[in-house]
Amino acid sequence: MTTIDHAGTSGLLRHGGYWRWSAGVQLARLPATMAPLAFTVLTTATTGSYRLGGVMMAVFVVAELLGAVPAGRLLDRIGAGRGIVLMLLAAAAGLTALATAAAAGAAPAVLLVLVVVPGVVAGGLSGGFRTLLAGTVGDALLPRAIAVDAMLMESVLIGGPMLVVLLNLVDSLLPLAAMAVVYLLAATFAPRTVTVRVEQPAQRPELPVRTAVGWLACLFSIGHLLSTIEVAPLPLAQRLGAGEAAAALIVAVLSGASIGGSALFAWRGRTTRASAIVFLCGFVLGGVLVAVVPGWAGLLMGVALVGACVGPLLTVASVRLQRLLPEGRRAEGFSVAFAVNASGFGIGSLTVGLLPLHLAPLLGAGSAALACAILVARPS
Repeated sequence: MTTIDHAGTSGLLRHGGYWRWSAGVQLARLPATMAPLAFTVLTTATTGSYRLGGVMMAVFVVAELLGAVPAGRLLDRIGAGRGIVLMLLAAAAGLTALATAAAAGAAPAVLLVLVVVPGVVAGGLSGGFRTLLAGTVGDALLPRAIAVDAMLMESVLIGGPMLVVLLNLVDSLLPLAAMAVVYLLAATFAPRTVTVRVEQPAQRPELPVRTAVGWLACLFSIGHLLSTIEVAPLPLAQRLGAGEAAAALIVAVLSGASIGGSALFAWRGRTTRASAIVFLCGFVLGGVLVAVVPGWAGLLMGVALVGACVGPLLTVASVRLQRLLPEGRRAEGFSVAFAVNASGFGIGSLTVGLLPLHLAPLLGAGSAALACAILVARPS
């Protein structure tokens, strides 16, 4: 059983290496949160339609998913500390080229090609930075470090679109330029941790996918259920006869509960299988409340319950995955985990668009129930 070292709160606060890592990873995440709105405002200004921006974002996400595992494998080979810096520089260069092409009035096909490079790089950053965290903090501080990171990630998710709105007041190209600058800043904060470098493919141990399937299922369910709320706050509010202000309330409740849940877990949480099962049960109950219970009370209770369980479940799954991953394949393993989580988010978003509104969170709750069953049947 793994517990958080409750005497180590001040230890994390004073851990300079962790805060340097945190600054780097938050900056590296920021451009991806800016991208949807940045692409939309750019193409609206240059073509008069938002549709090309939507296609650009779709290409970015596909490139992100397809590039995650190969990028993680590359980081394992050359070392995550060195590789992350090179990838951040490549992403900055790709966004600079994209902004330059847009300013020159390049054809839509050119813009779609140029968005591939930052997309591929973004897919590998998550696994790379998570690998660097393993070499930055010790096992006793790791759960708290991940829980605090989950809290900070909420501010990035909120701050990215707001930054685009502010920059767009000056010029529609400025958000893209800012994304490139942010990647460069992230490169200056990336820890120069020495990681295992495996020279020969024959020496590389297998990824323990079968052993880790329960924790991967947890990550999938997080993306799946969370997306059915994050993508659909306005339809959920309209179902109850409300409008945009109520949709903003739903997002605020979800984000606030997520920050609060992560904070409580950082204080007193345990990274045990039993804890993960409890949080998955919270997911199931929250998804059912959002899907089928009428009225605002049921909706907000469900949203708050889902939000409160996100950070803790993410922390438990991440810590347990790290135990299972071979040290020489951590970047690849965490990149697989990122791809699984992102796939869940994509499927949840798709169900919102294709299915009746109440079925989308219900299916998300079903994913959580399946993950719970896997953890019960296959302890790892």
